[in-house]
Amino acid sequence: MMLIRPPRFLSPSPAPGPREPRLRRPVDASRIFSSPRPPGRRPRAASPATDLRRLTARIVDLTRRRQLAQVRLSCLPHTLFLWPLGLDSAGVVAQIMEEVEAARRRARGGGVLNTIVMNAVLDACVRCGDVDRALRHFEEMRGPRGCGVDGVSYGILLKGLGIARRIDEAFEILESIEKDSSIGSPRLSPHLICGFLNALIEAGDMRRANALVARFRKVLYEGHSVLLYNLLMKGYIKSNFPLGALTVKDEILRQGLKPDRLTYNTIISACVKSAEIDKAIQFLEDMKEEANRESNPELLPDAVTYTTLLKGFGNSRDLYSVLKIVVEMKSSLLSIDRTAYTAMIDALLACGSIDGALCIFGDIIKQAGNNKDLRPKPHLYLSIMRAFAPRGDVDMVMRLSKRMWPDSVGFISRAAKEEAHELLMEAAINNNQIDLARGLLRRIVNEKEYFSWTSRVGLVAVKVESLSGFTNSLLRPHVFPQIILDDPVEKYMVSFQESRPLPADIILRKVVMRFLKDRAVPLVDDWGSCVGIVHRDDCTKLDAPLLSMSRGPPLCVPTSTTVEHVIDLLLREKSEMVVVVKSGNMYEGSYTSSSRPLGVFSLAILWSFIGDYSSDIQDPDFSRVTTLKQNAEACNCS
Repeated sequence: MMLIRPPRFLSPSPAPGPREPRLRRPVDASRIFSSPRPPGRRPRAASPATDLRRLTARIVDLTRRRQLAQVRLSCLPHTLFLWPLGLDSAGVVAQIMEEVEAARRRARGGGVLNTIVMNAVLDACVRCGDVDRALRHFEEMRGPRGCGVDGVSYGILLKGLGIARRIDEAFEILESIEKDSSIGSPRLSPHLICGFLNALIEAGDMRRANALVARFRKVLYEGHSVLLYNLLMKGYIKSNFPLGALTVKDEILRQGLKPDRLTYNTIISACVKSAEIDKAIQFLEDMKEEANRESNPELLPDAVTYTTLLKGFGNSRDLYSVLKIVVEMKSSLLSIDRTAYTAMIDALLACGSIDGALCIFGDIIKQAGNNKDLRPKPHLYLSIMRAFAPRGDVDMVMRLSKRMWPDSVGFISRAAKEEAHELLMEAAINNNQIDLARGLLRRIVNEKEYFSWTSRVGLVAVKVESLSGFTNSLLRPHVFPQIILDDPVEKYMVSFQESRPLPADIILRKVVMRFLKDRAVPLVDDWGSCVGIVHRDDCTKLDAPLLSMSRGPPLCVPTSTTVEHVIDLLLREKSEMVVVVKSGNMYEGSYTSSSRPLGVFSLAILWSFIGDYSSDIQDPDFSRVTTLKQNAEACNCS
């Protein structure tokens, strides 16, 4: 049986009568189901309100995802040029403004955006540190062609001025709001002032914070909330007087208010910072007692409370109290997160209970199989490795080092990788595995830029060197048979033209490849005088002139200065190069524009006189110039 479809379109003819149904070709089902929309319907254009909501969400997302990190070139070792990954703060603001201008061009009615979108732009400028741009946008918003401002706009601007330490301008805005002379008729409210107050507290400026509270006390206290007092207590903790938070608690009680959980947590943190552990315990008991008396579970201690106490007990080496807190946390209905588990392990390790720390660590690994949020961070592995390295437990340190890569969560920094190698070397030397320790030391010396002899790795390196003997030493000294230290520097210098100086006003981007070979380059002005020396380590701005990245006037010495004195000068000033001028033109160490440079002497010239020359040797620190280290980084360590 054949199915006949009814006609889709009726004939426009007015003549009545029966009409034969028109047969249509069956439509392929795959075409129907693969169509993105029903046949015959056009997609509706998004409304202007929807576009503005999407723009606001886009601005907020860009603000949150701003990336300020800059990395070194991985393909060139020991190169300190900074290259941006993604967008930095200025790039985020530029991207936001580009999308806002595009939205204005698409908008109807003159291209005016609403206040919500512009408030998001203001917040992006403040979070990226561009307060001047935020002020310009604020003036544009409240102008005759602007979208207008509201209380949120003023709150964001006040917060930005507080972060930028432009306190006088913020107080002028607050006074204009108080006098009701501000455009938009904003109302003074605790929420409006607390953003500015929090910025002052974060900066540790309690003098101005207290002045702000005293000036607008009536407004701030009208809500009868403990938010203001919690902010003031946080400010005292950031200052050098954390116990001042206790006086704020007394003020809360005098005002007839009830402290909340944040109030107690802040007070306990102040007691821990002041090493008043007994007072912290007393406030913990008060917290529990008040919660039980009022049947208020919101007052019971949370993970932040116990984490703060664990830090205090760990600092005081009170193992009994640490174990008591751990048992109390595990026996309660408290949700223990990764931060709380990490605090348990750190406190147990600080008290010397390695077995207890391993039990908690095993509990984390066991639960992390079902809860990915409990996967430990690299810091936890390093903390446990620091406990086993002095014991000489090479197997445990090596096992933890290997499992840190696949089992930890988060970014493993270069410093963490280096510390893992150093701890393994320490465990090896404490276990009398000299060959393993020497191999690890060689790897550390080749990869690490520098380390101090007084650091953990420096002390272990000294022990490795002493056990290896002079003939097997990785840091054995070298002598310069071709150089006589009493000779004048003129004998070993390179002529100034051979050093290929660069113009002082040239942009780094145009000559960036020059610094891949040379660690320091002299700069000259239009008259051929040397005006500075730019070092590779200081080349951080590609669009800046070289002179702006130099370290002031160049180090200059007369031609008669001895080589020994010149090298001592280079090491003392931490410079790579000195300029040699004609004797009698100047006093040693100073420079005048009339002094014509004759040549340069650099550490790279000195390294060329040793057999195992490496262009990456930098900043060696040795007492006598006759000895140098075989390895560049090892020389830098001293």
